[in-house]
Amino acid sequence: MSVAGSIRLFSRHIRVATRHSRYAANMSSFSTSPAPLPRLSLDPDVENHIKKTYCNSQEYSNKAATCPPVEPHPVLPDVLLIPTTGPHPNLQHHTKEIMVDIHCGAAILRGAHIFAPGVLGATADVQAGDQVSVYVDVEGRCLRGFQKPYSGPRVFVGNGVARMSRDDIFSVAQEELSGIGVEMTSPLYGCPPLNDVMSDSIFLQNLPSTVAGHVLNPQPGERVLDMCAAPGGKTTHLATLMSNQGAVIALDKSQGKVDKVMTNARRLGLTCIQAYMFDGGKAASEAAVCEKDETSLGAPPYPPNTFDRVLVDAPCSALGQRPALGNKMRLKTLKSYPSYQRRLFPAAVQVLKTGGTLVYSTCTLTLEENEGQVEWLLNTFPCLELVPQTPYLGGPGLSGTSLTQDQLQMLQRFEPWGDNRGENAHPSDRDTIGFFIAKFIKRAR
Repeated sequence: MSVAGSIRLFSRHIRVATRHSRYAANMSSFSTSPAPLPRLSLDPDVENHIKKTYCNSQEYSNKAATCPPVEPHPVLPDVLLIPTTGPHPNLQHHTKEIMVDIHCGAAILRGAHIFAPGVLGATADVQAGDQVSVYVDVEGRCLRGFQKPYSGPRVFVGNGVARMSRDDIFSVAQEELSGIGVEMTSPLYGCPPLNDVMSDSIFLQNLPSTVAGHVLNPQPGERVLDMCAAPGGKTTHLATLMSNQGAVIALDKSQGKVDKVMTNARRLGLTCIQAYMFDGGKAASEAAVCEKDETSLGAPPYPPNTFDRVLVDAPCSALGQRPALGNKMRLKTLKSYPSYQRRLFPAAVQVLKTGGTLVYSTCTLTLEENEGQVEWLLNTFPCLELVPQTPYLGGPGLSGTSLTQDQLQMLQRFEPWGDNRGENAHPSDRDTIGFFIAKFIKRAR
C-alpha cells in the first residue's frame, strides 16, 4: 500500500511565482490494498447504509497505486507531493509495550511521535531510553495506566524509543503532562514528520482540501467567507490564493477553534484573515451594516450581498477521513448531519453577492450529505446554479437522487478506494481521503 502526502508552502505576504518556493499542503490517506492494518470497523447499520448506496451506484476495486517521487503536483502549482513507505511487516516486536488510542494511532500513521498525554498504558518495566513496540487500542477499552501487555483488540503501528519512563508518565495528572513520551523510530509506515519544519511557510493539508480552495478561486481584493473555518487550513489557503489582499472572514462556534485559526494565520504571516466565534447559520442579517473599509468588515452578522465568495466546508460524518483505525458512529448520528448542514445555507446564500461563487465540501461518503444536499440546494434556492469545477481531479457524483448525469459530472468526488479519478489525476491522487466538492454561482432571479 502506498501513501501520498503533500505540503502547501505559503509565502508570508504574496504568492511566490516559482514552483519550488511555493508548495501546497496535504497528508493523504490509506488505500484498501493488503496491509497489516485492520479493516475499518463501522457500526453494522452504518456499514449497511453506506454499502447499499455504493452497490446501487457503481463498483469499486482494490487497486493499489505506487507512490511517486517527490515532485510538484502536475495540476496544482502550490502542491508538493511527499512519498511515504510501507507497510514494513517485518519489524521486530519488543517485549516492552506502549498502548495508545485510535486518535494517537492515526497521528502516528501520519508521521507523528507520541506525546506523553497520548499514552494509555505501558508495561511496568518501561524506562526512558528503552526500545518499545507501540499498539493502538482499537475499541477504546484500555484504561489509562494499564501496566500489562494488553490482550484486547489492538493494532501494531511500529517501534520507538521511550523518552519518559512509565513512572514519569503516570505519576502526574494527564492534564499536567507535556513533551514527547515515545519517539517513533521505526513506524509501520514511513511518513516524514514535518512538525516545526518551515512552520512559517508550510501547512499540512489533505490533497482534496487544496482542490476545494482552487475551485472557489478567490481573487486578490475580494471578500471571502469561510463559514466553518477551524482549524484554518482552507482559510489560510484562500488567503494565500488572494495574495493576502482583501478580506477572509473565518467563523467557528468554538473560541478555542477560532484561536487556532488565528494562530495559524499569524504563523504564516497572513494579515487579511479575521476570525470570529459565531454560528455560521446566523451570519446574515438585513439590519447589519459592514464597515466601509473593504479589508475590515467587522464582526458578524453581515448584510445581504456582502461576499464575493463563500466556502461552506460543513461539519459532516467524516467517513472519508484517512488514516482511520476505528469508528463508533451510530446510524442515528450519521443521519443527523444533513439537517444540521442545511442550517448553514440560508445565511450563506443571503450574504453571497449576485454573480458570486459558493462552494460546498465535505470529507464524507454518504449520498445524503453530498449529492442529496446539492439536490436540496437546487430545489430550495432557485438563484443557485450548479456549475463545472476547475481543477477537476476527482470523479463524478453518485446516482440515487434526481440530479441529471450532466449535473453529476459537475460534482467532484474523491474516493479512498482510488479507482474513480479524472483524466488529470496524478498517480498519487489515488491514495486520498473521501471528499466531495460542489460549486454554485448565484444568479439573479
